[in-house]
Amino acid sequence: MQKTKTKTFEQIVEENKGKIYRICKIYAVSPLEPQDLFQEVIYAIWKSISTFKGNSNIDTWIYKITLNICLRSKQKLDKKNFKTVHLESIQFVPVEIPLEKTQLEKYKALTSCISSLNKNNKSIIILYLEGLKYKEIAEITGLTENHIAVKMKRIKKTLLNCITNKL
Repeated sequence: MQKTKTKTFEQIVEENKGKIYRICKIYAVSPLEPQDLFQEVIYAIWKSISTFKGNSNIDTWIYKITLNICLRSKQKLDKKNFKTVHLESIQFVPVEIPLEKTQLEKYKALTSCISSLNKNNKSIIILYLEGLKYKEIAEITGLTENHIAVKMKRIKKTLLNCITNKL
């Protein structure tokens, strides 16, 4: 059983490490580093992999765990009660894609604008940018699909205004 659990866990981490890290990077605030959040998420997945019942897609389950860990860690940091779990054996080195100067400016403006959103809207736009459908976002956030559609329209308008002002 342990060998099967490890293989499944390793496959899940390998297939999802990029999206987990992207979400962690958005929620990271000094001294909370993306690598620390990444390790916490991986540890949480490891601890709860045996409880995954398959009622939803594994990707949806991973997104839910990742968002919950990131939000909880941010709350702990805000309360000065911060604690991280370091798993030195799992390393993730993000691949930096060189961007042209204008692309880099647009990227920085977008990340800045996303960071300024409230936690619920930030979670929704992050999941949307990860390519999830409204139905999947609704499953993860606990909102209805219609509510997600309405919120997305408002979030897009807010981001457009914010980015326009920054560029």
